[in-house]
Amino acid sequence: MAGLSLFLLLVAGLVTWRIVDPGTYVAPTPRAAHVHVQPGLAAATLHDLEDAVDSGDAAAARALAPDGDKAAASLLGAIARNARQLHVRDFTMRYVDEEGALSADGAWEAAVDTSWRFAGFDARPARAEVLFRFVDEGDRAGLAAVGGGDRRTPLWLSGPVQVRSTPGTLVLVAGPEREAKTYAARAAAAVPVVRRVLPHWHPRLVVEVPASLQGLEHALDAHPGEYDNIAAVTTTVDGSLGGGSPVHVFVNPDVFGRLRPQGAQVVMSHEAVHVATGAATSTTPLWLLEGFADYVALRDVHLPISTTAGQIIKQVRKHGPPPALPGSAEFDTTTSHLGAAYESAWLACRVLADVGGEQQLVRFYRRVDGGAPLGTALEASFGLTERGFTRKWQERLSDLAA
Repeated sequence: MAGLSLFLLLVAGLVTWRIVDPGTYVAPTPRAAHVHVQPGLAAATLHDLEDAVDSGDAAAARALAPDGDKAAASLLGAIARNARQLHVRDFTMRYVDEEGALSADGAWEAAVDTSWRFAGFDARPARAEVLFRFVDEGDRAGLAAVGGGDRRTPLWLSGPVQVRSTPGTLVLVAGPEREAKTYAARAAAAVPVVRRVLPHWHPRLVVEVPASLQGLEHALDAHPGEYDNIAAVTTTVDGSLGGGSPVHVFVNPDVFGRLRPQGAQVVMSHEAVHVATGAATSTTPLWLLEGFADYVALRDVHLPISTTAGQIIKQVRKHGPPPALPGSAEFDTTTSHLGAAYESAWLACRVLADVGGEQQLVRFYRRVDGGAPLGTALEASFGLTERGFTRKWQERLSDLAA
């Protein structure tokens, strides 16, 4: 054993001599790789993605993913394909600032000011800050993910979508082809329903259908639970309240998918009315906004009143007619009596149509939407005071509940 030990010492000494001998190779000292947040490289990657989207080049988009990240490559390729199908224009991205700390693997998240529009349907671009995830790869920043966090995630940037279009409708669905066909048919059928009452509407109806309720919340930057009971909502794409931002219909597939065909069509037609009337940014009272949309959507639907007004009839039988027309509290999306509020608003519009006719109802809606005080518009269109109209509405509810 002693001889073996001596041999090992000699070998060790030989190795040491070879390492420190100035005329021989010296092994480098191992060191941890240094990674940094690289805003300049990230901005360059965003510029390359703009080019890929503008040209619809899925391969060029895929190449922007971090090396070996197949999921990121698939996402970026899907974004370019989506853009080609949706005719995305005015697509710009501007790096704003980092969000959170740099991770050990060189990844970081950043807010990116993003704008886009769907040519032929959106007159102006939408604009939103979207969260992008980058990875420092030395000479470039790979793009690992898009969306998430507490920021809006546009549906077409979140993954592959099925796209169906007609001259007046554009539907994008994060689901299988059969679902896309169904939603596209609903959108197409909604157009003549609206035009029967609003013949001068030139349809530019865009319907976005995420894969789930969670996807809807991400697309709208909504609080959990805000749209649990809503089948669809019409709103601005970027959440802005001013005029000019694109207005689309966003579907909650978890609720919409459970509706019977006729009910699903009524919902889609209702939302199309909102698009046609600019309801997303209107200051019109909610009872008129929602009641008029239901009036148009249900105008030629043959259903018993016990179905179309069943919830409010039950409520009136129990508590009597409401003291006032429904307002923001009754239309809160989390309330347990939301259906009754919609039905009572629809009946209010039915009362007005019975008093003065459909065209007067349309004129009344336009007057109020244009800024006329409610009392003034009621007097001009129907010769009614607010109190007199409310009384007629309450009497209608009481009669139905009798």
